[in-house]
Amino acid sequence: MTRTIQTTYRYHLTPTGAQEIVRNQFAGARRFVWNWALHRKKSHYQQTGETLSYHDLAGELTRLKQQPETAWLREMDSQSLPQTLRDLDSAYPHFFRRVKRGEKHKGFPKFKSRKTDTPRFRIPQRVVLHADAVSVPKIGMIRAVIHRPLEGVTKGATFKREPSGHWFVCIVTEPQAAPRTERPVQTHVGVDVGLKSLAVFSTGETIANPRWYRTQRRKLRRAQQALNRTVKGSHNRGKARVVVARLHQKIRNQRSDFLHKLSTDLVRYFDLVSIEDLSVRGLAKTKLATSVLDAGWGMFRAMLEYKADRNDTHVVAIGRFFPSSKMCGACGWIHDLTLAIRAWDCLNPECGVHHDRDLNAARNIDHEGMRLCDLWVAAGHAETQNACGDSVSPTVVVGTG
Repeated sequence: MTRTIQTTYRYHLTPTGAQEIVRNQFAGARRFVWNWALHRKKSHYQQTGETLSYHDLAGELTRLKQQPETAWLREMDSQSLPQTLRDLDSAYPHFFRRVKRGEKHKGFPKFKSRKTDTPRFRIPQRVVLHADAVSVPKIGMIRAVIHRPLEGVTKGATFKREPSGHWFVCIVTEPQAAPRTERPVQTHVGVDVGLKSLAVFSTGETIANPRWYRTQRRKLRRAQQALNRTVKGSHNRGKARVVVARLHQKIRNQRSDFLHKLSTDLVRYFDLVSIEDLSVRGLAKTKLATSVLDAGWGMFRAMLEYKADRNDTHVVAIGRFFPSSKMCGACGWIHDLTLAIRAWDCLNPECGVHHDRDLNAARNIDHEGMRLCDLWVAAGHAETQNACGDSVSPTVVVGTG
């Protein structure tokens, strides 16, 4: 029996001048309807203590289109504006869900500003992909870079203009995939991510850290200085802002391309990939924040997990308190090591093995991942993709040194 998965395809659009104007109108209509609907929901709640549903707002939107001052909304696509109401309707439960989880950074739905809001709009149906173009209702055929065909049933398309000025379309599809077979693990690897080296594998291979942001930091600094010298609201400031945005986009593309290739190779050649469950959000608040975010550990793990699910392989996340770097892989002796120590000898009198810190950590992660995978499969768990929060700890010997 097949299973349904969700895939997003992203294509670069190259519109004409007239198509650019129409798309900006679509984005402006979305922003107008969002602000109008949010104002209606807030004012109605203040007056009655009840909230307006999507169906209530959809009826009011139909009447709004009949008014002379807002008759221009009828020129927009018939599905894009109701989709904006659905997005707002789903933002409310998302907000209360975040509040329940204690997340303070995600706030209440806000009004969209024309100056700061990213131009975008969504069309749930009738967006068709062709050989070298995308057919959009009320706009027509827009030339696009079609680097791969769509697979599955199309569920919606989002059009968005990046800060660099480039337009992209993200098409969500739901293709059918073969069911997971849970085949036995024959090849496995442990991955220790870091800052000096991006990743060290238990096989002994080391992936150097490209440091995408730091290599472009000099160009970024000069571009940002040029932006700060311009007059606010001037045409030169707009051009300088695009230069900075395109540098950031280049860094993001380099990081994404590198991590995509690395994660694809791992899930293609190994049945089990073991990684650490690092607190990237916590590390991003330390003095290492720039280096941690530049490495893209969270992005790398997310890529591994969804690709492993589609390639019928496994990803096991080791608990973040597992002493992978401090434990001797030969005898299990725990040592008190600082971050400055990159190589060390086991202090166990019966061992004394010399270790490279990162390679030893990768091998310990690999052994722990195999143990957790065997434990979960033996216990009858079909899903071994995330093993953080495990209640069984390995047997270790605590050293005195």
